[in-house]
Amino acid sequence: MSSTTTPRLRPALVDLGPVAQLRAGRLGRRLPQLFLGLALYGASLAMMVRGALGLAPWDVLHSGFIRHVPMTIGQAVVLFSFLVLLLWIPLRETPGIGTVANALIVGVAADATLAVLAEPDSLALRVALMLGGVVLNGLATALYIGSQFGRGPRDGLMTGLARRTGWSLRLVRTGLEVTVVVIGLLLGGALGVGTVLYALAIGPLAQHMLPWCTVDVSAPRGDQG
Repeated sequence: MSSTTTPRLRPALVDLGPVAQLRAGRLGRRLPQLFLGLALYGASLAMMVRGALGLAPWDVLHSGFIRHVPMTIGQAVVLFSFLVLLLWIPLRETPGIGTVANALIVGVAADATLAVLAEPDSLALRVALMLGGVVLNGLATALYIGSQFGRGPRDGLMTGLARRTGWSLRLVRTGLEVTVVVIGLLLGGALGVGTVLYALAIGPLAQHMLPWCTVDVSAPRGDQG
């Protein structure tokens, strides 16, 4: 007597509007996962700041910007998140619940973590903070994307530009990140080995962790909003 087993399919990401995101259910799992992911994302940013060995590309821009205005890096993250959301309008991107939450929570979490996390004197500890920040950012990305509440402001800009131009996501992402790094450097932002490591590692890390963090939901019929 033989038996066969059906391989278990991993849940897929779905593109839902704000109303459909709520109607998809499993809010007791998805909402805490969303907020945890965004809080960890802000914490990972703070870890890389305290590591002082280079920041993620967009944070190079944020760190350069705050050298010229009386603002914390977390406040800059919030400000630029909403500025990026304005670019969604001509791209006809629809923000989700997670999009707005991302714009608000990541910066607040970054500042809160910076308030309690001091920059270490030891190079080994700074390297540990940098590496830990990159890995934690990968997990945080998988958690908030996997909660099925929509893309973050910068991810939505990337996908919107790719859809409107017909260019590949990789090309658009590279173009955006090179642009913000150059602007950040001109403003005096923090570029370093952590920037290169982040650019190389964050995609594979998030891709590896995403299947385990994606919550299985079904898109409600007839809801395009």
